[in-house]
Amino acid sequence: MSHLLRLKLAKQRAEALLVDEQITNLPVDPFALAAQRDIVVEAKKNIATGVSGMLLRHGNSFGILYSTDIPSEGFQRFSISHELGHYFLDGHIDHVLPKDGVHASHAGFVSADPYEQEADNFAVGLLMPTIPFQRLMGRASLGIADIEAAAESCLTSLTATAIRYVELTDDAVAIIVSTGRTIDYCIMSEAMKSLPDLYWLKKGSPVPASTETARLNAEVERVLHGERATSELDVLDWLGGKRSVSVTEEAVGLGRYGKTLTVLSSPSIGHEAYVDEGDDEGDLIEGWTPRFRK
Repeated sequence: MSHLLRLKLAKQRAEALLVDEQITNLPVDPFALAAQRDIVVEAKKNIATGVSGMLLRHGNSFGILYSTDIPSEGFQRFSISHELGHYFLDGHIDHVLPKDGVHASHAGFVSADPYEQEADNFAVGLLMPTIPFQRLMGRASLGIADIEAAAESCLTSLTATAIRYVELTDDAVAIIVSTGRTIDYCIMSEAMKSLPDLYWLKKGSPVPASTETARLNAEVERVLHGERATSELDVLDWLGGKRSVSVTEEAVGLGRYGKTLTVLSSPSIGHEAYVDEGDDEGDLIEGWTPRFRK
């Protein structure tokens, strides 16, 4: 089974769990879901550098510790949901915690470990299930305003919500997370990908110097204080390609996280339909997709 398929199935395992539990309203409460399985959840300061949470095991009893080092309710709820991913996803317990002890996690799309990535995707599906999340989209202006409105309804972090938003939107949107002068990652919607010969911004690529993001990142205090910057610029300045199109660039500092979220959006870029090739993986994913009542 391919890695991409495993990530998609992890989201859908979470959505199927919500259907089984008859949870249809947002926000989803990971504390309550853990309590139903007699999993004790507790906050803990200074767990370890970069560790978002821990899954503890004693026999067949489990507990979750989540870090409060980053004072974001959305990130903490995501961290708990990540640990629930290890608990619910097939094969995870046997791999990450086969006997009594503690498993330390690095949630938030920062780990290259496939089990951590699957747990992240489980958390996405749990807190932002497809159909309920899609009902939230389009209630505010395209870009950060719409993402923030969805994050408020889901009680999720701005970054996690932005990633889910790009995955599900029909609009032309790209998100870039950066630290200082370098890019951590970039994710584009299908509509944004329709532009010909785009650059694929990879981890470690430089932030384009002519952008508001670069100017914001040049002043660390502005990032730490969550300041924002907005401008209109050519998509060529960020993503290259062959087609000149005006896009809105919105950059916001993520506070103590030390990173910046940038959202590029345009209502004028074409919305070419994504063609499903009907491969075996696609059929399997469709078969696993839980059905929420509309």
